[in-house]
Amino acid sequence: MVKPEDDVEVDGKLVTMQFITNNFAWSPRTVAELYRARWAIETFFKELKQTLQLADFVGYNENAVKWQIWTALLAHLILRYLKHVSGWALSFTRLVGTVRGGLWVRRDILEVLGFYGTASPPARPVIIGGKPYFQGFFEFSNRPVGQPPLKRA
Repeated sequence: MVKPEDDVEVDGKLVTMQFITNNFAWSPRTVAELYRARWAIETFFKELKQTLQLADFVGYNENAVKWQIWTALLAHLILRYLKHVSGWALSFTRLVGTVRGGLWVRRDILEVLGFYGTASPPARPVIIGGKPYFQGFFEFSNRPVGQPPLKRA
């Protein structure tokens, strides 16, 4: 059954959307909100699988799977809390990688997250008109290859 049409704001414009449902007791806006909530849940579990490697289970009985899911949810909650406390502005995947890399180093994780990504961009290279040389080898850098060494006075 096709539900009656409803205008929804998408990127600042009103768009007419149609949703298919067999529940005519709910308003079209409620159906649209349910789809939106479902999509948020899908992206949440996708994020769990990608960042916390929840795709492969160590054990396959019911108790083992429950423990692994609860552990992943707890780790996700802790990482979200770290993101909030540190004011992390980069992606959640980068946060997970930074925390994972800093787990075995004895450092304050909030300090690490505070410094990560705050460096200024690298300076652009400056082109110098002269020839590049190593300190102490200037006299050899101006001589063509194959000439005998210069005699010192």
